[in-house]
Amino acid sequence: MQFKTIIEPFRIKMVEPLRMTSARERVEILKKAHYNLFLIRARDILIDLLTDSGTGAMSARQWAKMIEGDESYAGCESYYELEEVVKDLTGMKHVFPTHQGRASERILFQILGGEGIIIPNNTHFDTTRANIEFTKAEALDLVIEEGKKPQSDHPFKGNMDLDKLEKLFKENEGKNNIPLCLLTITNNSGGGQPVSLENIKATSTLCKEYNIPFFLDACRFAENAYFIKLREKGQGNRSVKEICQEVFSFADGFTFSGKKDAIVNIGGLLVVNDDELAGKIQNIEILTEGYPTYGGLAGRDLAAMAQGLREVVEEDYLEYRIKSTAYLGKKLIEIGVPLLTPIGGHAVYIDAKSYLPHIPPEQFPAQALACELYLVGGIRSVEIGSLMFGKTENGKFIASPMELLRLAIPRRVYTQSHIDFVIEVFQRVHTQKDKIRGVKIVEEPPFLRHFSAKLALI
Repeated sequence: MQFKTIIEPFRIKMVEPLRMTSARERVEILKKAHYNLFLIRARDILIDLLTDSGTGAMSARQWAKMIEGDESYAGCESYYELEEVVKDLTGMKHVFPTHQGRASERILFQILGGEGIIIPNNTHFDTTRANIEFTKAEALDLVIEEGKKPQSDHPFKGNMDLDKLEKLFKENEGKNNIPLCLLTITNNSGGGQPVSLENIKATSTLCKEYNIPFFLDACRFAENAYFIKLREKGQGNRSVKEICQEVFSFADGFTFSGKKDAIVNIGGLLVVNDDELAGKIQNIEILTEGYPTYGGLAGRDLAAMAQGLREVVEEDYLEYRIKSTAYLGKKLIEIGVPLLTPIGGHAVYIDAKSYLPHIPPEQFPAQALACELYLVGGIRSVEIGSLMFGKTENGKFIASPMELLRLAIPRRVYTQSHIDFVIEVFQRVHTQKDKIRGVKIVEEPPFLRHFSAKLALI
């Protein structure tokens, strides 16, 4: 018998106090942070939905593994435990731990990037794009058209557009300027939308036809697999782990932030099959991250990551994760807040362009909404729109295809009452949304400007 109530499949054994701030305090805090929520101290945030990366709560089993963790520099036993879990899950040969996912990206594209290089993807996320573009390579997005339409109900809006990908391959055949094809699961920049097993297999097949290595950005591989189980014909009776194993069987390698679907607070992976590439990765890792059996991490962190990879494919956990995110999304829709649908796995994405039509893209409507949520209720969220992905070329502003505000839900952290509070804050914001003002950039860095840019109200 199914129950309507979403129950967390865990008990809370440790708590962290939250500090309440007044509306007047939040006005001053936001001003001092130059209207950039990244620049606000965590102590001044009530509900932090900035990211689900490294913000999850580890389990008792993970903490136990941390106590057992081996802190050896070379030949660390915790590494071999992690390697065993990764190989069982993915079937791949060479496992390199890193301190986080963007370190994996940096190493990979330091080797394979460069001027004239093209890296296709469904949609690159911010650090992936930045690490590619830092080498002067081009990060090219080829998601299906439905993935660009916030209210489309396509079940797999993260799918790669295979026609566009094949056209790219044909146009560049013989040039050796596409060293790999990347596919992000789930598609974070596109609303946490999944990629179907059929599309993953077809992308892999196309890459093999043109002799191009196929890689995954696998940060949320388990959530993607659970969506495959729920939505894709013929997959409902399979275990999530079986689906994951098949997904990885199509790939030649992957980057991974353990701070997402390994439910740890630090750590990443770069995993490949190719022996020659593995040798190059090892050389750079020793130079920049550490010896390959610790990769910039303490042994206890490796042990916790291994245990997290076991836990993330547990279906009680994934059912709770997906349903609790959907609960927030459905309540916001009832208020009248337009969302990117279907609702994703790790976050709810608000279509700020539709919600605040009086604020043009060059005044960053999603960032304006993020500021308002903080002022009203102390909630921190993140803009995924023209502040993050827009640019100016030859004096002309080029907007992001979508202006989204992401409410990323940390794993196993907030209870339903916290989420109900978020809903109540939105109810208040909704009554005064027409008064929200846009923002402008006052100062920005050359890369990843949304992390540290200074803004001002318009």
